[in-house]
Formats: sequence, structure tokens, C-alpha cells
Amino acid sequence: MNPNPKKERIDKKLLHQNAARSVSGLSAMLAHEIRNPLAGISGAAQLLAQNAEPEDFKFTKLIQSECKRIGNLVSKFEIFGDLGPLVKSNINIHDVIEKTKDLAKAGFASHVRFLEEYDPSLPDIKGNFDQLIQVFLNLIKNSSEAVSENGGYIKIKTSYQSGIKILSVNNRMEDLPISISIIDNGKGISDDFIDKIFEPFVGTKTGGSGLGLSLVSKIIADHGGTIECNSKDNKTFFNLNLPVADDSKGIISDYDIHKRLLISED
Repeated sequence: MNPNPKKERIDKKLLHQNAARSVSGLSAMLAHEIRNPLAGISGAAQLLAQNAEPEDFKFTKLIQSECKRIGNLVSKFEIFGDLGPLVKSNINIHDVIEKTKDLAKAGFASHVRFLEEYDPSLPDIKGNFDQLIQVFLNLIKNSSEAVSENGGYIKIKTSYQSGIKILSVNNRMEDLPISISIIDNGKGISDDFIDKIFEPFVGTKTGGSGLGLSLVSKIIADHGGTIECNSKDNKTFFNLNLPVADDSKGIISDYDIHKRLLISED
């Protein structure tokens, strides 16, 4: 039987999303079980510090410092927890991208040249603005760390693509026509690593949690979309596809399709 590359890509996306959801439940439980006793340990260390001898004081400060470090790590886990229903509204994806760019350029991406290729007539998506900001901050931060300070660029492209579909949890084929690509001319990613880049606790940065891209995958899945990563010729491509907001679907037929670049998967 000949392998089906398209099916393999879909299977990998579903595997990554399921892995992220498994971590979600585990993280919520761990965060709850760790944070309560941690607060007790930190409080006890503060009380001990009040009457500690000078030679012992440094140990109470060490305990408090480690409690703070563990607390910060727990906070990273908590963002994976399912904290309730996702509040969504109609969003123009370009508003999300421009807000994210402003945040990035004011900080970690000040050295990056941004290139834009937008389709201004894209219909709205249904999503959570803050969570989508988190998605693009993670992706742009990864790209900004990969590109050089001289000649490094990040290109953001949006388009409407027909023929992109995914099997939903209701066993229905859902259209994902809103396409966003983030492309950088950094170091590229090895083939061995790229297949597991969205798995939890997998990362390239020393000291990182390896949760950033797994969180991205989870958020996009919660929005009914997909994300994949490719790398070629020292360029890295993050490609996202999202569904149109239900009350925007009727608008699509009014578009001049001939003005678009329509790309369908084989």
C-alpha cells in the first residue's frame, strides 16, 4: 500500500493536538496540587527568616527563591489547564497580527525587518483575541530568535485558500480557508526535529520549558484550525489555517475570487 502524505500530515496534527490536550489535564491537576503546599513552604520560610541566625538566613532566602522559581514554573503549566469555555467573538485576523507586531517590535523583535503580504478582504474568524495574540507572540518570538541582527526578516502572509479541510470532532469536513504564514530567513529546522516540534516538552532553547509551540498547537486546535511547520533552504514556514466565522460565511460568495491566489491541497 502506498503511503498517503496528506493523511500522514493530518494524523500528525491530530497526534500533536491530542498530546497537548493530555498535558492540559495533567497540568491543571499538578498546578493545583503543587501551588497549595508551595505557599505553605514559602510562608514558613518567611517566618523562619525573621528569627534566623545570620548563617541560617541565607538558607531561608534560598527556600523562598526556589519557591518563587517553582511557582513561576507552575504558572507556565496553568496556562495549559482547561479553565472553562473559550469566549470567542468575530475578529479580523489582521488586527491580531498588527497588535502582535507592535508588541514584538517594542521588545524582543526590535532587530527584525517585517514584511507583510496581506489579503485585505479576508472575512472574520471566530476567536479569542488574547489567546490568538499569545499564538502569534510565540511564533514571532521563535522566528526573531532564529534570524540574524543583520538582514534578518520575518514575512507574514495572509490569504484565502479553498480546498483546505479537516475532519471535525463531529465527523464533518470543515473548511479552513483563512491562511496565515509566518516565514523567517533564520537557521532553519532539521528534519528530525521538525516532526516533533509541536510535542509537549520539546524545545531547542536551553532552559526553556518546551511548552510554547505545544500551547500554540492547543490554542489553534481549540479554534478549530490547524498549524504545521516546514523548513527549507534555511527558511522556516509556520502555516496556520482557520475557519471563517459562521456569520461571515455568506459574505465569501460576494468576493471576486479571480483576485485571489487560491491554493488547494492535492
